[in-house]
Amino acid sequence: MESFFDSTEKENGDLFSKSFQDIISTLPKGNSWGFPDPLLQYHGFWHSSVFLQGILSAQQQFQAQAADIILCSAPKTGTTWLKSLTYATITRTSYDDSTSPLLSKMPHDVVPFMELDHAHFSTHRHLGIPVLATHMPYSALPKSVIDSGCKIVYICRDPKDSFVSLYLFLSKYQKSQNMQTFNLDEAFEQFCQGVCCYGPYWDHVLEFWTASLEHPDKILFLKYEEMSDDTILYVQRLAEFIGCPFSSEEEEKGVPEKIVKMCSFENLSNLEVNKNGKHRVGGTENAHYFRKGKVGDWENWLTPEMAARLDQITMQKLSGSGLTL
Repeated sequence: MESFFDSTEKENGDLFSKSFQDIISTLPKGNSWGFPDPLLQYHGFWHSSVFLQGILSAQQQFQAQAADIILCSAPKTGTTWLKSLTYATITRTSYDDSTSPLLSKMPHDVVPFMELDHAHFSTHRHLGIPVLATHMPYSALPKSVIDSGCKIVYICRDPKDSFVSLYLFLSKYQKSQNMQTFNLDEAFEQFCQGVCCYGPYWDHVLEFWTASLEHPDKILFLKYEEMSDDTILYVQRLAEFIGCPFSSEEEEKGVPEKIVKMCSFENLSNLEVNKNGKHRVGGTENAHYFRKGKVGDWENWLTPEMAARLDQITMQKLSGSGLTL
């Protein structure tokens, strides 16, 4: 028999669904890189309908707490790696490099995704793991995230590598679903125009960059390339920022180095769960989240003219901000 609470929750869900349909019926629609449903433009950014619904739901319902750690990124900028490093760092007193859940679960399953999992996040908090991730732009974050003063960690990447990684990730998924893959040149044109999931990319980065300058004690702004150059240093900075710095004893025992090694692309990509498992969202193969993890792989996919065009757009978009990518 359905309880009052179940009935009320269902009614609220139905009302939200109707409200959402009313909202999306009025939004500009854009090319979704070969997928059947169009991207939707909401407050200047493009989203798939599934993730936009999750954003609006989180804005209404998610209540951040001061101890929360929100990992933010545009898609394909180092999200999987940042989740792994943060999770391993914050749980290092409970697990080590031989017992960590990262060895049997993919990073996206140990760190919840706000757009999909915010309603169940309290379970992770109770387990002492207050880490949550999102691809939302800064301007779309739930008000409680800003008001709570919780810590935000943002990672960005050279747009050329980000575009190539995004295109190949979506192409692999399309092939796995027996769909026609989207043409690289067409996808490049869309990306340059800002029409991609959670794009425009430069606006996404700039919002967090500007916020990090205004609130450096609350927002840690990271670059994938710099982290790749000296991962141990940045893991130490990350630990300090989120309030669990490594002790001198831990550093003597090489704990930061062990975390970096466990979370390396070489290690994670060769784990059974990441080679053969499937992610709960869309049945995406876990292996698709582990392609190369290299800086500069765009050279194998973009012509010099395409690279120059993206560099020019990046220079124009970031002009005067003090940020370089």
